[in-house]
Amino acid sequence: MKSKIILSLFLASTLLSWGQGWVSLFDGKSFAGWEGNYHYFRIENNAIVGGMTYADIPRNQFLSTEDTYQDFELQLQFRLVGKQTNAGVQIRTRRIPDHHEVIGYQADLGQNYTGCLYDESRRRKILAEPDREELAKVLKPDEWNDYVIRCEGKRIQLWINGYQTVDYTEADRSIELDGIIALQIHGGPAGEAWYRNIKIKKLP
Repeated sequence: MKSKIILSLFLASTLLSWGQGWVSLFDGKSFAGWEGNYHYFRIENNAIVGGMTYADIPRNQFLSTEDTYQDFELQLQFRLVGKQTNAGVQIRTRRIPDHHEVIGYQADLGQNYTGCLYDESRRRKILAEPDREELAKVLKPDEWNDYVIRCEGKRIQLWINGYQTVDYTEADRSIELDGIIALQIHGGPAGEAWYRNIKIKKLP
């Protein structure tokens, strides 16, 4: 009986959250709404998988949304396979014409990078990073982890498993505050980045 009550409460809270403006970006079975090099991305067990465990990845690859977003909260789960796997979630990003790269903010993933805010192809540096010891207390290596990314005006906030890793305010007025969202698998040794339960809520 207790388990039925818990399940009912969970379903009720889930329905409530979807009624508050949340939109799924991934249906768990197709790349509808996404575009990229499908040689490096596949769908498996209701997740988007970037990379492979049997061969090196020659260069960065990105699977991006067809739509652009400005102020929003993005929620997803990630899991990395491989000790040297590097990946990330691009936000407020643009594809570089006739190039495999993108330019924009990245909610980073990977050894010593998870939870950082990186500026991909622009300033090419970490803009903000978490306390490594505190992050280690909540991070679950080789398991699914929750990533929450909130962009509102010039402010970008990141959380992993409920721990806030970044609270960054952009000082450069020339930087655009909208763009695509993209899932990255970084060029390098064989490895995989798994992403699932990807949903977004636009902020007023």
